[in-house]
Amino acid sequence: MAVQQTQALPPQYVEDLQRDLGTQLTALTAAPLDTSRFAPQVAGQDQAQQDAYTMATTQGQGIGAFSPYITQAGAYSGPQGYQGFMSPYQQDVIDATLSEYDTQAAQGLQGIADRAAMSGNLGGGREGVMRAQYQNKSDMNRALLQSGLLQQGFTQANQLANQAFGQQQALAQQVPQLYGADIGTLRSAGAGQQSQAQAQLDATREANRLEAYEPYERLGYQQTGVASIASGAPGQYQSMVTPNPTPLQTALGIASVGGGLMGNYGDYLRGSAMDKKYG
Repeated sequence: MAVQQTQALPPQYVEDLQRDLGTQLTALTAAPLDTSRFAPQVAGQDQAQQDAYTMATTQGQGIGAFSPYITQAGAYSGPQGYQGFMSPYQQDVIDATLSEYDTQAAQGLQGIADRAAMSGNLGGGREGVMRAQYQNKSDMNRALLQSGLLQQGFTQANQLANQAFGQQQALAQQVPQLYGADIGTLRSAGAGQQSQAQAQLDATREANRLEAYEPYERLGYQQTGVASIASGAPGQYQSMVTPNPTPLQTALGIASVGGGLMGNYGDYLRGSAMDKKYG
């Protein structure tokens, strides 16, 4: 006797959808994605950033910008530092002052002679003593005047040298700060431009990624829809008839049944014999 088996199959339209989905998936995944279109990229440095780097690493600007001012400050220090600030007219001033002094001193000597003449001692010893005393005092005053003028010039030159030394020190601090401010401004402006360029690269990469993965996402939505339809669709039932048993299978089946019957008959005979013996 033929054996029948019942199997639940989805509706034909669900099978068609699943078959179409499998065909699309096979075709889509057959070719590899060109990932280079949406590989991460880093925007290069802006020109302002490059200029900032160049300035920061250039000797005398970013690096060692203080050096010439420190060197110049050194020239204004030490025992000879004042010499560059001596007035070129100082000697002229000294010469003119001493010349005037000598004129006044000569007038003083003439006054001694005039007084000696009036007293009748012109050319006498008293006049000579008075002249000697006057000349000694005049020479001393002249030397003090000259040394005072020289000291005044030195003091003024030394003060100017100290002032210039401080100015060079201040420049040694201020100039690098000014260079640093320029470098920082260039770096900041360049960073803004670089960020904008990076944002454009990222936007392009994201657009390329969305374009590349759009078919996969669309196929994913389709797969979800097909699965939802298949899970909610009513089943169709189809009978499947198995082939008839072969003669060997039939013979084995008959033998099995016959063996069972003969066994039961043997048990019956043995039971009857026991009843006669003990009955």
